[in-house]
Amino acid sequence: MRGCIGTFSAMRLHSGLREYAITSALRDSRFSPITRDEIQRLTVSVSILQGFEEARGYLDWTLGIHGIRIEFYNERGSKRTATYLPQVATEQGWDQTQTIDSLLRKGGYRAQITPETRRSIKLTRYTSQECQMSYNEYRDLLEKQSHYHGQLCKMQC
Repeated sequence: MRGCIGTFSAMRLHSGLREYAITSALRDSRFSPITRDEIQRLTVSVSILQGFEEARGYLDWTLGIHGIRIEFYNERGSKRTATYLPQVATEQGWDQTQTIDSLLRKGGYRAQITPETRRSIKLTRYTSQECQMSYNEYRDLLEKQSHYHGQLCKMQC
């Protein structure tokens, strides 16, 4: 996996996918741009986030079911946010507290994490629908669509 990139802002799906595909492939400062040689080995995964609910506390979510987004203030008093998709905690083998602590660190919290720190966060839980496709599956789909379009044109002409 190269990296997770996206937004919590509502946007049109088609234009948003195009924008974030280009950003992920060519403009993500954490990685070198994807090369032409890499394209055939790529698999793209898109997670559509839905069902946002404000939690009643930092443990008010279910491992493997909910993604979580936290808002907190770092040790300098700056408001910060961080998120994990639903599968992250279970893939890492974390419990809820380990997940929260990791997410605080991901979001830039550098001080000691205490029970009070955890209680002070605002947690929003959500679910996610994931779709993925390899480059070869994409090429097959384009070929089928092209063949279907060609057949349709022949029938209409």
